[in-house]
Amino acid sequence: MHKTELHAEVTPPRRNFLKILWVSLGFVALGEVILGIISFFSSTSQKNETVIAPPRIIHAGKTDAYTPGMVAPFLVGQFYLVCYENGGFMAMSAKCTHLGCAIPWDEKQQKFICPCHASQFDIFGNVLSSPAPRALDLFAVNIVNDEIQVDISTRIQRSRFNKNQLVFPETVSIIQKSSKKQ
Repeated sequence: MHKTELHAEVTPPRRNFLKILWVSLGFVALGEVILGIISFFSSTSQKNETVIAPPRIIHAGKTDAYTPGMVAPFLVGQFYLVCYENGGFMAMSAKCTHLGCAIPWDEKQQKFICPCHASQFDIFGNVLSSPAPRALDLFAVNIVNDEIQVDISTRIQRSRFNKNQLVFPETVSIIQKSSKKQ
């Protein structure tokens, strides 16, 4: 009988320890859930604020290095710099607007063809064949002293090509000259 009494005294503290352990773990889990909810709601209020990304400029070279009709890939910024027949420049994203696959330029067919789902885009980035929902995204282009600069910090979404999206060396030069006069 002595063993039974000893066993009875040991069992309750062990059970109490397990109860305390499970209750403690439950409070820890509850605390994590509460912190998760608080962080979710605090991050949504921050999403409404406008955040301006610092410019990330890619120097694409001089304008005279490009010939009309040339499509130059830039792997670092994941874009294509296109020099058009009229002398305008445009920097288009190298990612499909459907699911973000990298799209190559097909020189023979004169179009961008997505290898993932066969979306096709013309040299202006317009959708020729879906499932892509819209034209290729753009990056801002600046031409300063005939030096082409592409700001890859922000993608510019668009539905289709507009001639105002082209940047011309003369246009920038005229703007710079008029600002120097003032």
